[in-house]
Amino acid sequence: MSWIDALGEALTVGGSNPEKAASPPRGECRQCWEHAYDSRRVHAHLAPGEECEPCLSHMGGRHPAHLIVT
Repeated sequence: MSWIDALGEALTVGGSNPEKAASPPRGECRQCWEHAYDSRRVHAHLAPGEECEPCLSHMGGRHPAHLIVT
């Protein structure tokens, strides 16, 4: 499952699943996975309509190699 699919699923089920957020599958970005599956906690500091800079920096597959689960 890609981080986009994970985000869609997380938003559909309420945006918070800390257990799932803590264990991304192989090949996925740890940061994107956490932001998708524990979205409410991670994004709580954002104002309505404010963009998450870490999410934006990873859009389009721009994930640092050290964050990819091997």
